[in-house]
Amino acid sequence: MTWVEAIERIRSRVEQTARSGHPGFPHFADPDTKAWTWSPAGDWTGGYFNAMLWIGAANGPGADRDRWLEWARAFTHRLEPRLRSDSSSRALLFYYGAALGSILCGDRTARDLAIEAAREIAAMYNPRAGVIPLGSAFEEVSDVGAAEAEIDMVQAVALLMWACRESGDTSLREIAVSHARRHIEFCLRPDGSICQSASFDPSSGAMIRRYTHKGISDNSTWARAQAWAMLGWALAAHWCEDLSFLEPAGLAADWWIAHVPSDRIAFWDFDDPAIPNTNRDTSATAIAAASLLKLATLTRDQRRRQKWRDAAEATVRALIDGHLGPEGGLWNGCFNKRIGLATRHELIWGTYYLFEALQVLAAKLDPTRV
Repeated sequence: MTWVEAIERIRSRVEQTARSGHPGFPHFADPDTKAWTWSPAGDWTGGYFNAMLWIGAANGPGADRDRWLEWARAFTHRLEPRLRSDSSSRALLFYYGAALGSILCGDRTARDLAIEAAREIAAMYNPRAGVIPLGSAFEEVSDVGAAEAEIDMVQAVALLMWACRESGDTSLREIAVSHARRHIEFCLRPDGSICQSASFDPSSGAMIRRYTHKGISDNSTWARAQAWAMLGWALAAHWCEDLSFLEPAGLAADWWIAHVPSDRIAFWDFDDPAIPNTNRDTSATAIAAASLLKLATLTRDQRRRQKWRDAAEATVRALIDGHLGPEGGLWNGCFNKRIGLATRHELIWGTYYLFEALQVLAAKLDPTRV
């Protein structure tokens, strides 16, 4: 299967989903029925489906552009009720779901919504801790509030820095850089592996503990945490125009390459004692592939560029050959093994990052544009 053929499979799945007329956002899909479970308000994942619509409108056949734009704008409108929820995960909703509409398609309404969202998220910033906390309305997890942080949310830097450039509000840059840098202390271990989460004293900013929301133990390396770290600091390096962020991103990427199984598809947690008789996570693997393509573009080190590009290509090949269904879903994603939620399913963000990586490999998208 070529990169373009894989793109067309996913486009078919996206189009069928958009045509369904369901009022929510596709969240995860059952491997047997292929049917979606929908989130009414987008949870933390709704922006990813919208992002595929924006990319599809920008890079698809001319005859499809107007129809895909119409769908993308409709799903963007559905995000508006989330503007003021007390959750840093809004950064994912509005960067992928709205900012990409401005970046890729020049959509003015999406631009204005994304800038407003960036300002709302910036208002959560704790200057003593130098970080945007998870917030009280953060989805999925029990340890939430003004004293919790996790590696997943380093990506907020992309929305903040994009909004800084669009609006001229330089305070957004200060927050973005501090937020991304503080997570190095919170989450990066000396060997390059990642601990997902941290608690801190909101008055002094001092870190209190490291732990995981979703891994098998506080000392394990949950696959998606490792991938989120690669992505978050790669985005920071690009959007902040600060290549010092390539150091933590590169450490995390090299650790991934050294520890992922020979078939390139990560187990849900690198330290699950049941390996190899446990779940894989294609969604973490797709995030890693998209991140490696960004890092390969950003680094000035030719050796690392080739290493990361080769690893990305091999990873995408393993995903489409072994886990991309004929209907266009990326299967064997593991949402939350701890609670047995969607452990071999299509996960909307996994499909998105595979779609993004395929666009890059097919020379339809600069990996640093998004």
